[in-house]
Amino acid sequence: MDDTEEVERMLINFPARSRYYFVITLDSYFAVCYGAPTISFCLEEHTEIFMKQRKWLDKNHRQDRGADPEHPQKTAYFGYRKVPADKKTQRVLQHFNSIARRYDLMNTLLSFGIHHLWKRTAVKTMALKPGDRVLDVCGGTGDLAILAAETVGESGRVIIYDINRAMIDAGLHKVNNSASKKCIGFIQGNAEELPFPDGYFDYAMVGFGIRNVTRMDQGFKEMCRILKPGGKMMCLEFSRPTAPLFRWLYDIYSFHVMPLLGELIVGSRKAYTHLPESIRTFALPDELTAILKRVGFSQVTARKLTNGIAMLHLAVKA
Repeated sequence: MDDTEEVERMLINFPARSRYYFVITLDSYFAVCYGAPTISFCLEEHTEIFMKQRKWLDKNHRQDRGADPEHPQKTAYFGYRKVPADKKTQRVLQHFNSIARRYDLMNTLLSFGIHHLWKRTAVKTMALKPGDRVLDVCGGTGDLAILAAETVGESGRVIIYDINRAMIDAGLHKVNNSASKKCIGFIQGNAEELPFPDGYFDYAMVGFGIRNVTRMDQGFKEMCRILKPGGKMMCLEFSRPTAPLFRWLYDIYSFHVMPLLGELIVGSRKAYTHLPESIRTFALPDELTAILKRVGFSQVTARKLTNGIAMLHLAVKA
């Protein structure tokens, strides 16, 4: 069985009227994530300080996010909270289960629709070609995948890969209504353990999802592995605005307006307090560039979008 047949074997037809594909990765770790009861975590003393200050973490704390792969961290940030690293995935699953149904609506409201422009810019920067194979890691509701599919066409392949079933389900109607639906597939699994052979894809992309991966460096390492030599990886992620005044206004908006809208529309202030917190614990652009080079990428470029609220990194597999 060649590599293409092996990947197609992982794609299982959805029931009923859908023509698209789905597989659940039920290894022991992932099964525990779905079956375990809700766990209450004790917070470290400094957490309350962070929560009150609403601050961007300093360099030393941010460096925890890009730990040495040979010495994996024992704890991980979930917002400002430090939780056991092996429990973060469960908390991320619970978080996105709570917001999946209104995820796209909230993205559009909170960004005033600008996220659509960011995503179009990101996919255009990748310079895709008809027939390319593309992996959309943490692909969620499929916005990036649909844009990529418009270029790769029916001779190509775009796979949405996400750990959260609720998020994939929330985006199915968009894929069903897209002109390029025949070349889009779905696989559910952990970004730290991609179930694809080495060198299978031409491109990999991750949009607003890598900061939720427990071992971010491992996620990037896996994306590098599954790319062909010379293949490209695109990372679109939130970052720290560059202008101090704009950053101050952004902080006010993030910690007052976002949680309020989350409570009114989604019914969860907590979920939309976690969002700005997770952004403020994430690596800054130069730090992310260093991580990408460390795991095997070269020719790493970074581009600011909307005064640095979002950053677009493009890297090539060496």
